[in-house]
Amino acid sequence: QVQLVESGGGSVQTGGSLRLSCAASGRTFSSYAVYWFRQAPGKERERVSGITSTGGRTSYANSVRGRFTISRDSAKNTVYLQMNSLKPEDTAVYYCAAGASWNSGRYDYWGQGTQVTVSS
Repeated sequence: QVQLVESGGGSVQTGGSLRLSCAASGRTFSSYAVYWFRQAPGKERERVSGITSTGGRTSYANSVRGRFTISRDSAKNTVYLQMNSLKPEDTAVYYCAAGASWNSGRYDYWGQGTQVTVSS
């Protein structure tokens, strides 16, 4: 079993930065790919970024590429999402999810989400 807990959300102005953390419990976390999703009110859930179990491969949605960076610290069982140059359209609840296979479309564990609000 893996439990995921997000933190680091908050309110910032346009152009600001935040770093989200996804802390995991469970000895098998290091074998999972981890993804960040977001969902804004009235909009579909969007996969923002992903990182393989080894950290050797990452992916980004076009909407965030060049502004967001995903990384993982295996020693701390934590995945981070550094978000720079934030825009109002980045406002959403951000969730992390873990999947056993990279890009399989299957997500085995989810966190509870953390709110990010970007004001203009």
